[in-house]
Amino acid sequence: MFITICIALSHPGFAQVHIYVHAQPVAPVIVRPAPPTPDHIWVEHEWIVRNGEYVHVPGYWAVPPRERARWVPGHWKRHHRHGYYWMPGHWAY
Repeated sequence: MFITICIALSHPGFAQVHIYVHAQPVAPVIVRPAPPTPDHIWVEHEWIVRNGEYVHVPGYWAVPPRERARWVPGHWKRHHRHGYYWMPGHWAY
């Protein structure tokens, strides 16, 4: 897999590193188990960078950190010249 690393400076003192790939990795099929309680929310799978390449992290059931929190799934974002990079999921309030 060919990977390009780019650092984007969007704010003084803050650097965001994007790891680019030419093709989005394919996530394995995961069978979602039943939730442990009605309060649990499914957190979709993620991709993390380990040793210079994307590694799949399966989804899991989690209790929201705050009332009315919702999980916003991560997604692949296309950069017109470099390829794709992963935008991680996060909790929204």
